[in-house]
This record gives sequence, C-alpha cells and structure tokens, in this order.
Amino acid sequence: MQTDAKPPAGAYRNLAVATVGFALSFWAWDLIAPLAADYKARLGLTDFQLSVLVAVPVLVGSLGRIPAGALTDRYGARIVFPLVAALTIVPVLLLIPTRDSYAGILLAGFLLGLGGTTFAIGVPLVNSWFPPRRRGFALGVFGMGTGGVALSGYFTPRIAAHGENLPFIVVAIALAVFAVAAAFLITDRPDRPVPTAPLSVRLRRAAGLRVTWELSALYAIGFGGVVAFGVYLPTYLKTWYALSPTDAGTKAAGFALVTVACRPVGGRLSDRFHPAVVTAGALALVALFAVVQAFDPPLYPLGTLALLLMAAGLGAAGGSVFALVSQVTPQDRVGSVTGIVGAVGGLGGFVPPLLMGAVYSAKGSYSIGFMLLSDLALAGCVYAYGRMRNLEPSSGSAAGPSPSPADAPGRSRTEPAHTAGRSRTDPA
Repeated sequence: MQTDAKPPAGAYRNLAVATVGFALSFWAWDLIAPLAADYKARLGLTDFQLSVLVAVPVLVGSLGRIPAGALTDRYGARIVFPLVAALTIVPVLLLIPTRDSYAGILLAGFLLGLGGTTFAIGVPLVNSWFPPRRRGFALGVFGMGTGGVALSGYFTPRIAAHGENLPFIVVAIALAVFAVAAAFLITDRPDRPVPTAPLSVRLRRAAGLRVTWELSALYAIGFGGVVAFGVYLPTYLKTWYALSPTDAGTKAAGFALVTVACRPVGGRLSDRFHPAVVTAGALALVALFAVVQAFDPPLYPLGTLALLLMAAGLGAAGGSVFALVSQVTPQDRVGSVTGIVGAVGGLGGFVPPLLMGAVYSAKGSYSIGFMLLSDLALAGCVYAYGRMRNLEPSSGSAAGPSPSPADAPGRSRTEPAHTAGRSRTDPA
C-alpha cells in the first residue's frame, strides 16, 4: 500500500541512482558542443555545418524520449536504464576514430542522442516509487540531472587539454560503471501497472490525451527556455554587453546552475500547493523579468538580477510541470506521456535562439525577442492557472481513448478525485 506519509524502502536508492545516471548520460549527450570550436577549426566547418553538428544529438535525444518512455512503461527502468547507458558507450567511443571526419562525427552525434532519452526513463521510475505528497520534490531532484550538460561544458574541454581522446574515455568508463551498478541497484516497484498493449497503440493513446499536449506546451516554455538560454545566452552576452567569451561562458554556466537548483524547489512547492499554481507563478516570474530585460538594463546589477530570476522561474517551472504530469496522467501511461512531453520540451528550445538571432539581424536589438518570451510565458501562466489548476487527477484522459482493462486493471474513471494530494492513479 502506498501512503502519503513515507516512501517505501528503496525509493531514495532508486532516486539517487537514477539522478546520477541521468547526469552522466546528459554529459555524454553534450560531448560535442563544448568541443565545437575545435571541430570547426580542424575540419574547416561553416557556421551552418557546426550548428547541424551540435543540433543532431539534441534533436535525436529529444525525439528518442517518446519510444524510451513507452518502453519503460512496458519493460521497466531496471532493464531500460542500464541498457541505454551501456549502448551510449558506443557513440561516445566512436567519437575517437571519427574525429577527422565530418560525416563520421555526425553519425556518432546521431547515436549520442541515446543519452538524451534517459529523462523519459527516470521520470516513470521515480514517479512510481514516491507517494503523491513527496513526488514533486523527488521528480525535481531527479531533474537536477540536467546539470550533466553544465558538467560537460565545464569539464570536457578541461579534460581534453590533457589528451584529445581523454574526455570520451572518461565518460565511457563512467557510463560502464553506472550500467553495471544500475543493473543491481535499480528496481521497479513490484505493484507498478504494466501495460500489455503494443508500443504503437500505447503511444497513440498517450498522444490522444489532451493533457499530454497541454503539458507539452507548458514544458516547452519551461525547459525549452532553459535549452534556449543555454544555447544562446553566451552569444547574447558577448554581442550586447561586449563580454569576453570566458566571462560570457561563466555567466551562462551560472544561469544553468540556477535552473538546475530551482527544479527541486518547483517540485517541492508542488507537493504543498497545486503544481499548476506553482507553474503559473514560475512563468509569471519569467514574464515579468523578460519585460525588464527587454528594456536593456545595465548588466550590473539589474540585468544580472533579471536573468537569474528568469533562470529561477524556468527551472521551477520545469520541476512543477512534471509534478503535474504525475498527478493528471494514469500511472501506466506516465512513461509514454513523459516521452512526448520531454520531446516537445527539448525541441521547444530550438525556436527561441533562431528567433532571437533573426530579430537581432533585422532590428539590431534583442528587445522584441524578450517581449515575445514575456508574452509566451504570460500565456502559459494564464493557461496553467485557468485550465490546469482545475484538472482532477487523470481527468485529462477524458480527451482521449479510455484505457482498456488490460492497460489499467481495476481502475475506474468514476473514482473520486483525490483531495489533500492523493492521486487516483496510485497503486492500490
């Protein structure tokens, strides 16, 4: 029996192992970007070719979350997580012999997308182990694994200074150690619902839920904003505030750290208040300080404060949205829905940098771009508070096909909505 008082034995062990694995796989996922300048100089790449090289792993990893989440629903994280970690070793090591071939690096980057799928593996694992009143915080802690990108940005070039192949060897060894440890330490809840429908059917059912796309839109703003700033903030700081590449990179890393630290804050607040309310508040913070930044304030102190508070809002929104996923999604579809939501969130990060660059090229200013971010965040804030706040647990399913008895044994749509944080989707 799952209670709100205390997570069952093994919950925190699974959370810790999943978070470490998530961070390591994200480091692997981001191995190419920190070395982009080296690849550009060595291979004589154009800016477009370099952009494609950096984007391929991100695109594949984002889209790969969809099948990864569905496979986790079916086979469990105990099998899928160590398997994906082990398979990711192949493209990591493939970066060594292909370093002088653009086509070879592109192939390795395509396969590196595997590392970006672990988000959709860990969320259903953590979700199943924690009771509703502690689920938001647990998912937020797991979400801190996105800091693997920051680890890669900081450590990869520094390790490469001691040997151009050394970063790939170090990450491959770390992934191998994790894969072995995870095979023994990760356990699926014995009473988790296991869907029996084929993968294509389950993905179609998850995509048929209205709430899947509502959550995807909110996550595209939150996590998409994090990805967008991670990609474009150094360029913005160098172009607009005339910072050196080192200073711009350091401040961008600080932005990333704030987003990582605020994910569990958003999750923890979602344990105490409705996650839609937390999401609305976080996006309101983003909207407000995007307006402030649109007026091109001096970097010290107002510009720095505005950027850091936007980071806090985007990070908290990332944590609270997945607390909302766990609350309004049937337990046996959490992986499938997480895969779609995570994919849209990752892809959502590619539009803002393109838009900001286009606006700057046309107008010579970033103000319009920040105002558009403010409008988007404000729209998400209003929708989260006005619509998502009133959703009963799993009521989003009403917009899609009803689960078959095989998919959700013993579950009824007429069960009473939970109060005081208890979810209809908890295992009985």
